[in-house]
Amino acid sequence: MSGTHGRGRARHGEGEGASMANERVGIVGAGIVGLATARLLAESGSDVIVFEKEARVGMHQTGHNSGVVHAGIYYKPGSAKATMTRRGVALLKEYCQGKGLPYDERGKLVVARNEAEVVKLQELERRSKANKVPGIRWLTKDEIRELEPDVAGVAALLSPTTAIVDYVAITQAYADDVVKAGGQILLNTPVTKLELAVGNKVNVVTPGQLQSVDKLVICAGLQADLLASTVGDAPSPEIIPFRGEYLRLKPHARDRVRHLIYPVPDPKYPFLGVHLTPRVNGESDLGPNAVLALAREGYRRTTVEADQLRRLAASAAFRHLARENWQAGVREVRGSLLRPAYLAEARTYLPWLTMSDVMAAPAGVRAQAVDPSGALVDDFRITHVGEVMAIRNAPSPAATASLAIAEHIIAELGRAS
Repeated sequence: MSGTHGRGRARHGEGEGASMANERVGIVGAGIVGLATARLLAESGSDVIVFEKEARVGMHQTGHNSGVVHAGIYYKPGSAKATMTRRGVALLKEYCQGKGLPYDERGKLVVARNEAEVVKLQELERRSKANKVPGIRWLTKDEIRELEPDVAGVAALLSPTTAIVDYVAITQAYADDVVKAGGQILLNTPVTKLELAVGNKVNVVTPGQLQSVDKLVICAGLQADLLASTVGDAPSPEIIPFRGEYLRLKPHARDRVRHLIYPVPDPKYPFLGVHLTPRVNGESDLGPNAVLALAREGYRRTTVEADQLRRLAASAAFRHLARENWQAGVREVRGSLLRPAYLAEARTYLPWLTMSDVMAAPAGVRAQAVDPSGALVDDFRITHVGEVMAIRNAPSPAATASLAIAEHIIAELGRAS
């Protein structure tokens, strides 16, 4: 994983991670990565305590994504995203089947809308093969129409094993496993500060109490960099939040397309573009876009946080990012404010869509790490200070890779023991 100095991953209960059986480990954040990690630790014999500021698990990035199990098409071969996604898919599928949770292998088409995108699609095909994504098949224009008559494109990649799931249900199942194995999950318990204490301990400060742990893992998503800074971790990469807005197909339009349909993404950005995603509950969503949020948890356009505005104003990384990408930012804002402009993007591969086919849907916020140069961090990234490990960048496909990321974290913790 980028930003770590490990030698690979230990399997659940094996190798270096098992040496932590008598240690007390704190996890900040009850999203899917935090609880996947807590689950493996608890089942390996560690005394685990999870701190979560919300009243329920999976309230932020976990509960506001597209529900897609990514197959590994996009990621640079050899990267943490590539290796952990491929392992994570297998682990997640097995877990869902064992728990009786929905796991629907709908398959995905990544569609080239013009000849210029065909070259980019060929690179995705190369990456897919390098990452050993099963069943990848190139489709011609006629083959696209044969498979999905209402999808327009000049070529496409078919990924038959891309699936859809309910990540909130999976996260709740992880939480149940944690408690069953003897771990604690403290809801409504915000962590306000961390302290490196004597005896290689970490003090976790919450309103009204202080807990001491041997090791601590920050899986706080949108708040990860702020919390890491309380123990003197480096200020970069810093989190810049991007709101992802969705439109939902109305019931009469849901069954026109069966597969997930994605455009070829712009390789400059870690976002995948406005895509069509069926949900396991029968709904279908278009999105997300990527609009700068003016609050760490700015799910609404009107949500503005004074502290976040001050951070952005003081951030050299944000200034570099804005200077290099202002045109893309203007396009995203235009699509956010004008629904016809948003819909126009989807109409490039779903030409039948009209305003009468869609309605608003809940938005999400992506915790995007940005380096001091203004570069968007593309891979997963972890930093360490003493006995504190911070997951500094774990956007999509982190949900897909959650169990593999948990293995990696536990191996890293074991090496530090």
